[in-house]
Amino acid sequence: MIEVRELTKTFDNIKAVDSVSTTISECQIFGLVGSNGAGKSTFLRLLSGVLKPDKGQILIDGEEVYENSSVKEEVCFLSDTAYFLPNATAKTMKNYYKMIYRKFNAEQFDKLAEKFHIEQERKISTFSKGMKKQVSMLLGVCSNTKYLLCDETFDGLDPVMRQAVKSLFASETLSREFTPIIASHNLRELEDICDAVGLLHKGGILFTRDLEDMKFHIHKVQCVIQNSVMEEKLLSELEVLQHEKRGSVLSFISRGTREEIMSRVEEKEPIFMESIPLSLEEIFISEMEVEGYDIKNFIL
Repeated sequence: MIEVRELTKTFDNIKAVDSVSTTISECQIFGLVGSNGAGKSTFLRLLSGVLKPDKGQILIDGEEVYENSSVKEEVCFLSDTAYFLPNATAKTMKNYYKMIYRKFNAEQFDKLAEKFHIEQERKISTFSKGMKKQVSMLLGVCSNTKYLLCDETFDGLDPVMRQAVKSLFASETLSREFTPIIASHNLRELEDICDAVGLLHKGGILFTRDLEDMKFHIHKVQCVIQNSVMEEKLLSELEVLQHEKRGSVLSFISRGTREEIMSRVEEKEPIFMESIPLSLEEIFISEMEVEGYDIKNFIL
């Protein structure tokens, strides 16, 4: 488990991370969402022990991470721009990682490199951006660490490779103690893989939510209720996050189970009603408007 308490990091009077507190449970895929400049990269570097916090505390499995080699053995950080040794091949980097991470699985790397069509004897400098990203990802997974911190994981990968990496993460999470933390500015990339998501804005985490719980307890409904008094009563009875009316059609997003919400609507004798699935982006927009923020200004 990762516990973050009042974490703060400042660069030249700019608070990149501002009093962040959160908990990331084990053996789940955690998504960290935020626009460029929100503090995602700094936050991951603090979690990995690359940077020292100005204030606050980071505990990984109960121990401080900064300058703690035993904890760092269980953490692998992949930056948004992959770094490789000069003139290195994939095989060179595999051997290098074997020296750094004592549990590195070279056999698994060889098998995955073959599946991903990575030529291990070829210089990485000749690879495309997407291929470099693939090599970096395979090195991270095969490091066999408990925690893998990924900054803009899917940037540069084509759709097929994105799905392949997502499947790899899911498989590793099921087969061993593995907790990937994926930072991204793109909600759509995280929707079908993450178990929980945290929203980072201006250096602070506004909230962390379990994804399935979010989807189960928030719904969008469209209905037509001829009686305006009953319509107003419906909105007052539910925990409505946002609503609008176009012509005779009332659309609203409300917290609660689908059964609870639709039962309330049905009581008002609508001539039409339907429940519409919400995307992760729509859920976050609704949640953020309640918090007083316009998510459209900083989520892509």
